[in-house]
Amino acid sequence: MSAEKVHWFFTIYPTILLLADLTIRIGLSFRVIMLKRPHGVTFAWLIVILLIPFLGAIVYLFVGENRISEKRAARSRQSQDYYQYWLNSLRNRSPVNWDDMVDTCLPLHNQAEQLIGIPALAGNQLELIETPDDILDAIANDIRQARSTCHLQFYIWQEGGKVTEIENALCEAAARGVTCRILLDSIGSQDFLKSERKNALLEAGIKIREALPAGLIKAFFARIDIRNHRKIVVIDGEIAYTGSQNMVDPRYFKQDSGVGQWVDVMVRITGPVVESLAGTFTSDWYLESDEQYVQILEGEDTFDSVRQMFDVHIVEKTGETPVQLVPSGPGLVPEAIHSLLLTTIYSARDELVLTTPYFVPDEPLLTALKSAAQRGVNVTLIVPRKNDSKLVHYASRSHYLELAKSGVRIMLFNGGLLHSKTITVDREFALFGSVNLDMRSFWLNFEATLFIYDRTFTDKIRTILAHYEDQSEEVQLDEIESRPVINRFKENIALLIGPLL
Repeated sequence: MSAEKVHWFFTIYPTILLLADLTIRIGLSFRVIMLKRPHGVTFAWLIVILLIPFLGAIVYLFVGENRISEKRAARSRQSQDYYQYWLNSLRNRSPVNWDDMVDTCLPLHNQAEQLIGIPALAGNQLELIETPDDILDAIANDIRQARSTCHLQFYIWQEGGKVTEIENALCEAAARGVTCRILLDSIGSQDFLKSERKNALLEAGIKIREALPAGLIKAFFARIDIRNHRKIVVIDGEIAYTGSQNMVDPRYFKQDSGVGQWVDVMVRITGPVVESLAGTFTSDWYLESDEQYVQILEGEDTFDSVRQMFDVHIVEKTGETPVQLVPSGPGLVPEAIHSLLLTTIYSARDELVLTTPYFVPDEPLLTALKSAAQRGVNVTLIVPRKNDSKLVHYASRSHYLELAKSGVRIMLFNGGLLHSKTITVDREFALFGSVNLDMRSFWLNFEATLFIYDRTFTDKIRTILAHYEDQSEEVQLDEIESRPVINRFKENIALLIGPLL
């Protein structure tokens, strides 16, 4: 190669690469700015795009925007009229008497209903179950007594231990003519979905669907880290479970992660709100269904036929507790759960207790917590001492100093990986479900949260939280201030990408 050609080669190609990189960075930066997302998210993506040549752009194109496949989006639009019709039918189902409650409950309820469309329903009976053995035994027992349908929806399903008993109970139910459906997240349950055990359940007559299928090719058409994080069980359309526990036996789950067994809590529900949970499962199942199934649902009298097929029916009162289901996710109202959490925190007057395994708040949530403590509310945040995510571990700790200075008590749980997601406010009402206090739960995951407007049941949750506190150690302000510089550096680095976690 001549000197002239060598000169041309080493001049033109680097220039082309430089111009391409510059064009991509400027173009994507402009797009990020014009999307007008929360400032923390915007700045975090600008850092990734501007500081990491080409790779930053590739990462953004794959997971930078909440893209749901066009097929799924079209199906969602298709079902919206039926879903809205069902929501409207709930409004006079089992109205709540708000006169005996604190005046902060009704505005929160009204906001949730305005955003989601599902009202609170009175007349429910709730049973808290706080050990994995009791949770899995209760679900298995109800499956064994099922008469018509067993619907289970989880982010993670891992065989082994007492989960095997539930699988056997489902096989027995299917053998006696009960329709059994399992809806599992594609990434959270990827090992099970590829397993021989899954095939055995299919052969036993159990229907299994993969929620939000993920893969390299699909990544070009939809954001693959948008996940269905809900945990819902509905039996015969009359009994339901929800909360934080996945379909795993903690004694067999992530034993090599070094964080101990996962600690969860679930609630068993009977009463009118079961219809809301049954309807949410039905909607999620429909969105993941094949074309033949969709054609069945698009026939005449669709609404009534779907209700009958999925056991979505009116449930009689079994207790006194008013409950409002708030399903959330990157759909029609992506900001719903974030807005409701802010309202919940700002409504606290005396006491606010929160538990979450993953604490990576944005600025509005952080400000709300500090503001509550500053105005005299006793704010307690309970998080696990050890976390299965190093990035989350450091990003969480980056906020401890400013929270502690504002008066927030930070309790580090020593009894394993505390996975419960609860909030109690003034011992008057509670939030209970699958939502973590992080950006993923706020903006990316499909979640389910119960808003429980009942003093007695809230006090039961508060008792469990007191047990968590007994197994926790409070973070001291001087301990935070004296932590090594290297730890602070790791925390600040994690904080930069915290909005993306």
